[in-house]
Amino acid sequence: MPQPEQAPPSGRRRTLIVSASMGAGHDTVAGELACRAGAHGYEAHVVDVLHLLPYGLGAGLRRCYQASVRHVPWVYAGVYGAFLRGGAGPRPSGVPLARLAADRLTGLVDRLGIDAVVSVFHLSAQLTGDLRARGRLRVPSTVFLLDFAVHRQWLHPGNDRYLCLTDTAASQVRRALGTPAVTTGPVVAPEFLAPSPAAAGWRERFAGHAPGRPAVLLSAGAWGAASRPEATARLLAGAGYLPVVLCGRNERLRARVTQVPGALALDWVDDMPGLLAAAYALLDNAAGQTAVQALATGLPVVGYRPLPGHGVEGVRQMAGLGLSEYAATGTRLLRALDRLAEGGGVRAERAARGRALFRGDVVGQVAGL
Repeated sequence: MPQPEQAPPSGRRRTLIVSASMGAGHDTVAGELACRAGAHGYEAHVVDVLHLLPYGLGAGLRRCYQASVRHVPWVYAGVYGAFLRGGAGPRPSGVPLARLAADRLTGLVDRLGIDAVVSVFHLSAQLTGDLRARGRLRVPSTVFLLDFAVHRQWLHPGNDRYLCLTDTAASQVRRALGTPAVTTGPVVAPEFLAPSPAAAGWRERFAGHAPGRPAVLLSAGAWGAASRPEATARLLAGAGYLPVVLCGRNERLRARVTQVPGALALDWVDDMPGLLAAAYALLDNAAGQTAVQALATGLPVVGYRPLPGHGVEGVRQMAGLGLSEYAATGTRLLRALDRLAEGGGVRAERAARGRALFRGDVVGQVAGL
């Protein structure tokens, strides 16, 4: 994501949204917040915190994270347990790493004449909180906490306000920090909250590929990171479903899934509102932005074979809130899907709970500071 160099000639207020190119979810949220900021009369700028780190550290972090979740998830599980999950006794902090980006961030804030900063990634939350606590960042800092499960690297008492997806998350932030925390719910593009005219085209495609079989989406994120997606696709196909595997930008995964009889492998999809509106259910492994988009569409979500660390905790938290169901085994997965039969009460109840999440004005909360 390119870094802006100078302030545009305008008298409007300016907000800086600090994201991270760790997959696509954070940048998707940042882009939508920028659109909403423009509608509020702000000039919005988006910067990748990984680009602010010196010596190529940001690119190295991204490569390591991508490799670990794709190929050696147990390594990421260890990192998550050491650095992100809470626990007794001294715990490693993200502040030393975040401080390496401090000069570039404050320079950008000064150069652009920024009036407010919004973090949508936990490393940037550590950075802005530390800068505010030390008096180096002189404009308000808001953290939009995108995870259903709050891990400690999101938390820094120097930030002025936290915006959370759920009341549970907001309560955890207040208890941990004593900082104001408001429940706004997630942020998605308006197309996810309205009927999609493109859904009919997707239904035709599904019917042409496997007539009469309900389409179950398997989400693997932008990087195509998933645990045994071919086995899951075979299980679904054997039970009478059409497994539709979202392979993101992972061509190797797409090639493997294509070999599974009865499965449909998709690469990067631009029309997610239409695809989600046409499906029967989403199998989710990370409780990330794809799951949030499904909730907005009214599509039921089932957590299955979650990624380690934040994936496991987020999927379980979603299920605990009644927003989804967590299936620990293949047998439980098929039972969960059977309970979602069209016209059933479970499906309608789940859709209502999901849509009820979307209730607050994130940019309005930023403007209030």
